Amino acid sequence: MSRRRSWLRGGVAAGALSLLGALPAWAESLSDALVHAYRSSPSLEQQELLLRVTDEDVAVAVAALRPTLNFQANYTKSVIFDQFSTRTTTTTGTLSLILDYTLADGGQRHMRLSAAKEAVLAARYRLIQFEQGVLLDAVNAYLNLRLAARTVDVRESNVRLINQQLTAARDRFEVGEVTRTDVALAESRLAAARSALAAARGEVDVQSEVYRLTIGRLPQGGLQAPPSLPELPPSVDRAQQLALQIHPLISAGQHDIASLTQLADAAAADRLPSVELRGTAQRTRPDNDTLSLGVTGNIPIYTGGRLPALQRRAIAQAQASRSALGQTSREIVEGVGRAWAGLEVARAQITATRQGVRSAQLAFEGFREEAQLGARTTLDVLDAEQELLLARVDQLQAETDAQIAVYSVLASIGLLTTDHLGLTVERYDPTDYYNAVSNAPRTPIETRSERGNRLDSVLQRFGRN
Repeated sequence: MSRRRSWLRGGVAAGALSLLGALPAWAESLSDALVHAYRSSPSLEQQELLLRVTDEDVAVAVAALRPTLNFQANYTKSVIFDQFSTRTTTTTGTLSLILDYTLADGGQRHMRLSAAKEAVLAARYRLIQFEQGVLLDAVNAYLNLRLAARTVDVRESNVRLINQQLTAARDRFEVGEVTRTDVALAESRLAAARSALAAARGEVDVQSEVYRLTIGRLPQGGLQAPPSLPELPPSVDRAQQLALQIHPLISAGQHDIASLTQLADAAAADRLPSVELRGTAQRTRPDNDTLSLGVTGNIPIYTGGRLPALQRRAIAQAQASRSALGQTSREIVEGVGRAWAGLEVARAQITATRQGVRSAQLAFEGFREEAQLGARTTLDVLDAEQELLLARVDQLQAETDAQIAVYSVLASIGLLTTDHLGLTVERYDPTDYYNAVSNAPRTPIETRSERGNRLDSVLQRFGRN
């Protein structure tokens, strides 16, 4: 029995070396994959740029608080006919500087500025949620590729084992201990095992492409065993309570409510009086300089119902955002509970499959010894070997499911972040761009990312600009 187990361990090791023989000696860790996925994700960069769009809404709101200065030029040439006999031509040119400034507007511009700032905070929390999705996809890609490679190892071991059974059946057939049927059964099982091995290798190719899509490149070497799993709250109830406190979508929803409430107040302020200042410096040809300064008050009396409709719409949107937050809270609680249940199931399956592997191993070894004594048929041994194979594959699947479930629980709580995982990566700082544009600078700010520069270089190699 000890020789048999030693042979199996050697077969698994040989399979792993055959898969990784052409790759570098060192292996890629899960942290390496997560860091590269975070740094290279185009979809994550897209969300970062969309956040900048929201930042610019603050700049627009700030600009609305400031005076505007416009230059106007006008050239007019007119011809006047007196009884179709006398023609008089007049040419005038005007240059004007016009200053407009709103002195009072019921506070609606300040309310819209506050709403824009709240929308920025909501967008930042949604960016955190998107980052969690990128990291969870990377975890799935890493662990599923590793599962596929380990399954190939098991399938290769199974092919070698059935080859041994086939050789033994042929030897026993030569001495008359078994019939030609036993040999045919072993040959049939060997063909099925080779087919399953080909399918397993194909799954490695499929998962490698998923890995490339998610991480941004193929693994640089083999894949290390996952590190020790992150800690989780002690119970599902505690996990759900924690999620309601820290989940980024909860924070985003709260800021959405604040933003839409400010917009509803601004819509109400649109119905209040406003006071505007206009100053004009004008030069008309021939030389005629004019300076004027005026104050205009405006009181909406009747707008056909437009302003009341806009106010009612803004109030309804604010109320809808409160209901949306309530639904989001329910979905988060449900998501934590579902992820936790999946983790409990996977842990129970690990215990069961490990026991199944031990039992199947003992049964196979027993059937093999009994077959040598004539008490079992070749079919019995092959069936026992198939049960052992399936038990090992089930164990690998259960272990992978449990590892993925832990990270799924973290994501459902809101803890699958680079900080919580301790990844050595420079996080995107959303305040940098916000601080650069929130005061509405006059000049555009052009920024190019490292990912964008890499994409440009690839397109240039293919002759595309």
